[in-house]
Amino acid sequence: MDLLDKINNLSKSDFISTFGNIFEKTDWIAEKAYDSKPFNNLNELFSIMMEIFEKCKKDVHLEILNAHPDLAIEKKLTEDSKKEQNDSNLNECSDQEFKEFMKLNIDYKKRFSFPFIIAVKGKKKKEILNIFRKRITKNINLEFEESIKQVKKIASIRLEQIIKNN
Repeated sequence: MDLLDKINNLSKSDFISTFGNIFEKTDWIAEKAYDSKPFNNLNELFSIMMEIFEKCKKDVHLEILNAHPDLAIEKKLTEDSKKEQNDSNLNECSDQEFKEFMKLNIDYKKRFSFPFIIAVKGKKKKEILNIFRKRITKNINLEFEESIKQVKKIASIRLEQIIKNN
């Protein structure tokens, strides 16, 4: 049985368990996508999940953005976020880096009303910190759009990881 057949044969609870964190702590997207089974290919599965996300109203997007953890300082992380942040060495901050991440996280949330979001895969903490410093100066509309773009990138990376591991 190939991967697509396995996915199409998953129970609803197994499907949600597998794909529910593609979008951080937003398993209802996977639940809606489940209703579109059977999928003709893996691209269709991903396209359906992206379409569900993209059709959300701004207030729902804001809820999804706020489901994301603060970088480098958050203690309660999903397994996906923990692995992603650890792979970028965000768990190995010096005291100075930790303090700067903490200040940037606080200031960013005050300014934009959602946490700083970046797809950290392939980036190290110094690069992330530099991007953080630049993005905190953007206007709210540009930053909201950039955060939505980053959420979609994270979702893509997570789906690829699930496929690769199965």
